[in-house]
Amino acid sequence: MFSSNNPLNTMNIARVFPRRTNLTPDDANAYVGPPDLLTPHYDEVRISVTFSYDKTYAEQLAVEWERYADKILLGGIAYGDPGSVFIPGEYVKFGAVMTSRGCPNSDCFFCDVPDREGDIRELPITMGWNLLDSNILACSETHIRAVFEMFKICKREYHQPILFTGGLEAKRLKYWHVELIKEVKPKYIFFANDTPDDYEYLVLARKILTAFEISSCSLRCYVLIGYQGDTIEQAEERLRQTLELGYIPMAMLYRDLSGKVDKTWSKFQRLWVRPGIINSKFGGRM
Repeated sequence: MFSSNNPLNTMNIARVFPRRTNLTPDDANAYVGPPDLLTPHYDEVRISVTFSYDKTYAEQLAVEWERYADKILLGGIAYGDPGSVFIPGEYVKFGAVMTSRGCPNSDCFFCDVPDREGDIRELPITMGWNLLDSNILACSETHIRAVFEMFKICKREYHQPILFTGGLEAKRLKYWHVELIKEVKPKYIFFANDTPDDYEYLVLARKILTAFEISSCSLRCYVLIGYQGDTIEQAEERLRQTLELGYIPMAMLYRDLSGKVDKTWSKFQRLWVRPGIINSKFGGRM
């Protein structure tokens, strides 16, 4: 884990990531993979690992970076970091923001957030337009309203669309939440259809969202597929049901600690992960 006692602005620190994602920082001191011949020397190199299946590669990177730093640290979610602080632009690209950590739902077999981060914890609110919180709707009303006030400031100052890519739990959605959502006019709102009991709450959430005239074009839904006991037929039914409700589904392929995936499942996921492909398959029904 990385110590918050040494913030980036007090030391010459590089952050290294095993793979690039849409959230990887892109400043001069953020690197993906090994150093090159022109890489400068740093006081400290922090290798941030999100996925457990990247740990072996990250440990190889630690060796490759040794000659470029006085100190090498391995940390991140894969190493059990509970996320005690959030600093914009540090380990995710500026604009992505976390205002809370943890989750009160302790019975989701596919998620280790409660074990790693504990129950919901509200953090100091910083600027950002892409909300990554695991369960923002589990926060207090005071905190949620403050987050939406921050969104309004972001829209004025940064002219960026609001995104809820961390996802909203349909079971917790209330009318006053949707009133706030309508005020900030988000580009995307993600929900989740991971287990059978999610469906009825997605139905209810869709009715509330429709009542407030929230555009169906903004509604997305993560759909977990490929876990033990799942079948292609069952997964496709869940994805189709999600689409019929008015959410654009995004298939999320389950991975165990090894990160291995079945090629058949991987091929199937590609058909259900891009809105453009889904739109072409279903004749504009999105």
